[in-house]
Amino acid sequence: MLSTVKSFLLLTASFEGVQNLKEIKWPLLALAILATLCIMGIGIAVAEESIIGMFAAIIGLIAIMGLGFKTKKKMRENGTL
Repeated sequence: MLSTVKSFLLLTASFEGVQNLKEIKWPLLALAILATLCIMGIGIAVAEESIIGMFAAIIGLIAIMGLGFKTKKKMRENGTL
């Protein structure tokens, strides 16, 4: 079992993008967490039968996702991604 884990780790470490995984993009992580909270908010609003809550969570999700794509594009253009 241990040799299987070591083989898997060596295999994944050989991919080119592994070094980029070590650098956490904090703004993108924060936006991903906020988007996840909006998705949870949609579920809670559906359970509570709150149409206003559903629309608010959906609008928030769309805004946060748009901001995330905009931020990612800007980071890619600056070479920080």
